[in-house]
Formats: sequence, C-alpha cells, structure tokens
Amino acid sequence: MAVYAIGDVQGCFDELLKLLDVIEFNPEKDQVWLAGDLVNRGPKSAEVLRWAKNVGSDKVKVVLGNHDLHLLATAAGVNKHQHRMDTMESVLDADDCDELVFWLRHQTLFHHDEALAFSMVHAGLPPQWSIKKCRKRAAEVEAILQSENWQDFFKHMYGNKPDTWSKDLTGWKRLRYITNCFTRLRYCHTDGRLALEFKGAPKKKLKNELPWFDMPERKTKDDNIIFGHWSTLGVGQYGNVFSTDSGAVWGEQLTAVRIDEEKPTWFVVDADPAGLPHAKNK
Repeated sequence: MAVYAIGDVQGCFDELLKLLDVIEFNPEKDQVWLAGDLVNRGPKSAEVLRWAKNVGSDKVKVVLGNHDLHLLATAAGVNKHQHRMDTMESVLDADDCDELVFWLRHQTLFHHDEALAFSMVHAGLPPQWSIKKCRKRAAEVEAILQSENWQDFFKHMYGNKPDTWSKDLTGWKRLRYITNCFTRLRYCHTDGRLALEFKGAPKKKLKNELPWFDMPERKTKDDNIIFGHWSTLGVGQYGNVFSTDSGAVWGEQLTAVRIDEEKPTWFVVDADPAGLPHAKNK
C-alpha cells in the first residue's frame, strides 16, 4: 500500500484529480491523507468533499483546517466573519449540502498512524503536547463537532485568546485554544505562547517568535508530522516535519509526498490560474 499526503486543496478539484493521476492513486490498495482546507477560495469545494466522502475513510484520511471550520461555521449560521474571497456556495447551495456538512464535521483534527510513525495536522502543535496529548486534545473538539449541539461551538470559536496552554483551561476557552493550535498555528512566542497574527515566511518573522516546529522544548520533536496551512513557508522537509501547502488556490502548485517508504518522494502539479477566481490576488 502506498500512502500519499496532499497539501491544501481548497476547492481545486481539477488539480486534485491531476495529482491523483500523477501518483497513480489506486483506491483499492493506496491511501491518501488530506492535510486540511479541503474547501474555500477555489471553485469546486463540493466536488472535493464528495470525492473524499465517496472514496471512504479507509482510503482517505482527513484533518480539518481553518477553512473547513469556516465553512461549518457558515452552515451553522455564524456569518459575521465572512471574507470577500470566500467561495463556499458550491457546498452551501448544493442539494446534498446537509450530507456534506455532516460528513465534514465528523472528520478529525489530528491523525496518527502508529504503524507508519507519522502524524498529520493542518497547522501546528504547541510545544507542550506529546502525540498522546494531541490525540486527546483533538478528541475534545471532535466530540462537540459531532454532537447534536455542534452549532454552539462556532459561536465561540473565533479569537486569539487564550494564547497560553494550561490543563486548567475549561469550556469554550479550552476548545478555542485547541482549535487554534491544530488549524491556525504557524509561530509561537519563545516563551511558548501562541503567536497567531503573523502569517509570512520565517525570514520575515517577528522578534521573539519561532516556527512552531523550531521550538526547542517541543515534545513532538522526535515525531514525523505532516502539515499544510503555510504556503509562504515553502514546501519541503524541515527536520522531521513535512510542509505540503504549495499555494494551489493562488495558481501555483498542488503537492503530494509519499510517506510509506524510507525516503519520502515528492510530486507536484501546476495549478491553472485561469480556473481559480482569486489567483490574481495572491
């Protein structure tokens, strides 16, 4: 079985199909990991969700990204954070919208494969958490997303605080912190606090901030981790972490990395800017 991790698709369904053809994905024997942000900004979000849903959870492993949660928030009626570049109508106006939303909110925030010794998250991990803790923290948010009261979560999800982890955090503050780590994190302050404002490349980073994977006391420093979310970082392997977001939605590339072999192999396809409504606004 071949296992491929693919970076942020963001509704770029045509590029996804091209990449699956390049890697010769066979759903009968292979597995694809999607590193979050399946939807939004690109033109075919509904098609991406339908494809992943129909192939099935045994062959397609998904973690939720910030754009996926933004779609769920919109479906829940929390509309005050809409962005002029949002393109979620293909899902929200679809006849099968309820099915797609139900499927999406039953996906994970953190995926770990013991046999492969690889984990996947959309954005990043705080330095204080081990893989075991990451799985437990993700399960807390997944429980509310999969509950009958899932809409309530989105009334409290948005915001940058708290920025410091404590096991004593409770309620919506605790869930917001966990969600921000898994779906928004790029940098941490050197004292361990989340730094969520700056989105640029490390060469332009602010003083006293480090990429989350460069934090010296990170408890997952010996673990292999796939992530997306950070197109300005650049695709590639940074120690034992693998950055996969190559800006397909901005008319650049969609990237996959094969992770079941001793030496990871990278694959890319070029995106078609003509088919992407916001590529010119990069």
